[in-house]
Amino acid sequence: MKKRMLSLMLVLAMAACLVLAGCGKDESGSKGGNDAQSGNDGGEKQLAVQIGPNPETIDPALNSAVDGGNMLLHNFECLLTVAEDGTIKEGQAEKWEQSEDGLTWTFHLRDGLKWSDGSDLTAEDFVYSWKRVCDPETAAPYAETVLGMVKGFAEAQAGDLDALGVSAPDAKTLVVELSSPCTFFESLAAFATLSPVQKATIEANGDSWATQPETYVSNGPFYVTEWIPSQEIVMSKNPYYWDADSIKLDSIKFVLMEDPNATFSAYNNGEILLAKDVPTEEIPSLEGNDEFYVDPIIGTYYISLNDSKEPFTNEKVRKALSLAIDREYVANTLMQGTYSPAYNFMGPGWMDTDGKEFIDNSNNGQPYISDDYEANLAEAKQLLADAGYPNGEGLPNLVYSTNEAGYHVPLAEYLQQAWAELGVNVQPEIVEWSSFTPQRREGNYDISRNGWVGDYSDPSNMLDLLYSTNGNNDGKFNDADYDAAMEESRTTIDPATRSAALHKAEDILMEKTACIPVAYYNDFWLQSPKLKGTWHSATGYWYLMYADIEE
Repeated sequence: MKKRMLSLMLVLAMAACLVLAGCGKDESGSKGGNDAQSGNDGGEKQLAVQIGPNPETIDPALNSAVDGGNMLLHNFECLLTVAEDGTIKEGQAEKWEQSEDGLTWTFHLRDGLKWSDGSDLTAEDFVYSWKRVCDPETAAPYAETVLGMVKGFAEAQAGDLDALGVSAPDAKTLVVELSSPCTFFESLAAFATLSPVQKATIEANGDSWATQPETYVSNGPFYVTEWIPSQEIVMSKNPYYWDADSIKLDSIKFVLMEDPNATFSAYNNGEILLAKDVPTEEIPSLEGNDEFYVDPIIGTYYISLNDSKEPFTNEKVRKALSLAIDREYVANTLMQGTYSPAYNFMGPGWMDTDGKEFIDNSNNGQPYISDDYEANLAEAKQLLADAGYPNGEGLPNLVYSTNEAGYHVPLAEYLQQAWAELGVNVQPEIVEWSSFTPQRREGNYDISRNGWVGDYSDPSNMLDLLYSTNGNNDGKFNDADYDAAMEESRTTIDPATRSAALHKAEDILMEKTACIPVAYYNDFWLQSPKLKGTWHSATGYWYLMYADIEE
């Protein structure tokens, strides 16, 4: 799991440069409490961790953030799950098969599945949950990504939920009919958005069902028993989980810290055994520390431009802002080598249909953006002049929105300086995390920090972000040629044709600067040697459900 990415001398040199650069229902379905109560008496084995601040939501249908996803991973279980080696394995379904034409998938559920309130869980719960994701009133940001290939999706999105091709011929069988083959459908069946949710709970409580322990019914190895907003969420072992005998912890406490210095202090004091948000200024001192981990993940740190408003409707302005960024400096100095410079949108780890990494087949094997910063800057100035804004003249004052964690604020300050080289006046705006993603999703910004960590290794997972109607298309990019390429990738059954369509989509988004890739992600964190049996995935998740604490 551990991959050391930094050399001590390099980090020290970088540090020097930084100095200079300045929930429940009873079985009848009526409202009630979970009957599996948390036991916080002496002797309980509770794991305390920090993997992010207060989540925007932990409703499976609505979440689109990694921190919320990490919590859903422990509260819910999908039809299938992801093993430590990244392969797909059984979850709520004990077996599954697909038809020869790849259009019909049949999942067979385990015997005796239960919700955390002790009531029965059946295949009909999955039918309800998947239709809920499609429901336009739910406004699930992932709806098109996870169910766009299912028969009747468009009709369901228009309001006819019964048109969606999911059915339960009996309590233990779920049948899914696709409109076109999907080679990675197993990964989707293991993705948190498609977790089952309890119909009676949601109908009785509405949107508030996922905001308090009393109504937060789940089906995973843990369930929520305490929730103090902006402080902590406690999840206790779910005695009704089918594999409860393998769960060693009595509870997990997710400490909702947003201040990395407070997180670092809590880790050093032994209050938490895993800390995701490590203060960036501490990184040089952590080199060589066996408790400091750096692992690559599939994802890109990028910048969204609000393409629906001036001056970002002009492709030349967008490209000028992109070329004015010294990515080598950002990744290796500002971010201290914990990330890697991004010259493509799709970075390492995404797999092409021929078994190679997608990036190796992109743009004839060449990066889309040159690493010659001086040449890029000269081109950026010319592009801005060609767009009618020589030396930034005529451009309005712009706002760059970001939240406060990690490298976000230092990057905002750098961008302010970098874009000033073009005569562009940009002011950073620091937004509290709980408000940041809703603001960005609604398009209430000029320029915004963004990023994506893959949910599975198929490149469509990230390229779908720029599809015009995708719920995660925060930049409001809308291009007919791009949409056509993505449509072809969804409908063809030929792997080579699908690969070509996906690469064409990246060609278009990079040529038109649909967004600005900055760096490829790595996760870095602190973890106590007392914590055993965990693993960290290439999709940025920490699997803690089978953890143990050894003194």
